[in-house]
Amino acid sequence: METGLKNLKEIFELKDMDLRTYSPLTLAYIGDGVYELIVRTVLVKRGNCPVNRLHKQASSLVKAAAQSSMMEVLEPMLTEEEAGVYRRGRNAHSPTMAKHATMSDYRRATGFEALMGYLYLKEDFTRMTELVHAGLTAQEQAIKEKTKK
Repeated sequence: METGLKNLKEIFELKDMDLRTYSPLTLAYIGDGVYELIVRTVLVKRGNCPVNRLHKQASSLVKAAAQSSMMEVLEPMLTEEEAGVYRRGRNAHSPTMAKHATMSDYRRATGFEALMGYLYLKEDFTRMTELVHAGLTAQEQAIKEKTKK
């Protein structure tokens, strides 16, 4: 992925900008896409299965409630810089809200997406995947415990 982003920059003549100048909602915009791509990649690489099942699995992991619960696990792991980006995203006032989410879940999810966007644009793919892995692992564990009951 790292060479891919480098190639994108070269081909489209993109300049590096100070990430602190991006609005948190802009970071969340790209972070949403990056996170969904990671989730889809993980699901597809785990094995071939019907697209409908892939879609259901992906949807359960990218919805606001799932991202919000992931942040409960991730927040203590964040550096001061990452926590600042998360807070900016969480506190940003969006003109829209997810249909099936509480306001608090939606805000925490926006903070999560802003953090993912920040790490992606910073090209810190190792840290981004480390956090997503920890969050997905916790999410999958919660699903397993829920199905046992």
